[in-house]
Amino acid sequence: MLGITVGADRERARKLLWVIAISGAAYALYGVLSFLIEPTMILWRDKTAYLGSVTGTFINRNTAAAYFGSCAVIWMLLILEDVRRRLPERYIEWRRLSLDLRAIAPKEILPQLASLLICLMAMFMTTSRAGVGLSLLAMIVSTTVFLRRDLPPRTGIWIALGSGVVIALGLLQLLGGQVSSRFDSQGLVDEGRAEAWKSTLRIIADNPLFGTGMGTFQWAFPPYRSPNISIRGIWDAAHSTPLELASEVGIPMALLVAVGWAIMLLVLAQGVFGRRRDAIIPLAATATATLSLLHSCLDFTLQVPGYSVPFFALFGAGLAQSFPTRQGRSAADALATGGRGEARQTTADTTARRMPPLHKSV
Repeated sequence: MLGITVGADRERARKLLWVIAISGAAYALYGVLSFLIEPTMILWRDKTAYLGSVTGTFINRNTAAAYFGSCAVIWMLLILEDVRRRLPERYIEWRRLSLDLRAIAPKEILPQLASLLICLMAMFMTTSRAGVGLSLLAMIVSTTVFLRRDLPPRTGIWIALGSGVVIALGLLQLLGGQVSSRFDSQGLVDEGRAEAWKSTLRIIADNPLFGTGMGTFQWAFPPYRSPNISIRGIWDAAHSTPLELASEVGIPMALLVAVGWAIMLLVLAQGVFGRRRDAIIPLAATATATLSLLHSCLDFTLQVPGYSVPFFALFGAGLAQSFPTRQGRSAADALATGGRGEARQTTADTTARRMPPLHKSV
């Protein structure tokens, strides 16, 4: 609600976008440096899990990957907007693109590129499979949507998507060696997580209407815990926010929340494809919302306040900027100008009638 209220002003919405991007790059830089200097500490506390991964100020590497990936998506869109604004043509001339890019002063674009690289480096160093994969997918799709008007008709979108996939695979091999090895050794989903989802589905089957109560998953899960899951540790989350929500509040309330998400995404899509000015704001909100929603189906990203607070604010700003701005002031100015012109004409006519004819003077 605060994001919608504050983000109704376009300047404040853009400031919010820049604040999230800059702070994300700062957290990513801290995460990389702390991993290189003292990997056993998170700020002033001992780091007890994921010692071989960059987590920034998060405890869980998956949430850190989604956070750094979301910030990388925002930086990518900011760079594309800046570069597109500097190109002289109304539509991109792809044959002259290299010449146009050379005309841009390096000092004007290097800080943004460095911030993007830092976020990407931190994202890959988390070694999170879902976080890295979904972040790269969000970058590919959002870039294609941003450049959709400049792409060749029919085949342009497919060429852009294919080129994005090739670049993403290259980055995955260049910077994400540990991520690729985890894909090779563990596949797409851990066996324990899949068993936890099956156990959660049994909870939903026994409590379909009202669930077990909000916040009771930790105590409702043990009787349904699969024997194929390791006995070590306590499962305080289902590693799937939609399933956990359905198990706690019931299927009807979970469907109501799903309808709310669908409405939000439809409004954001309207802003992305309907606005010409400041379309980057609803586009960034759509990309990060989709990323976090999909990642929360495999983990609990949106249940972590460190991620949900800034990005729900961005979602609200994107919703507020998804509606066209009325040109009321221009219309009022035109009306006022026309009124003054009419008044001046009336005054001139009156003065002409009062002046004596010239032939009488002669």
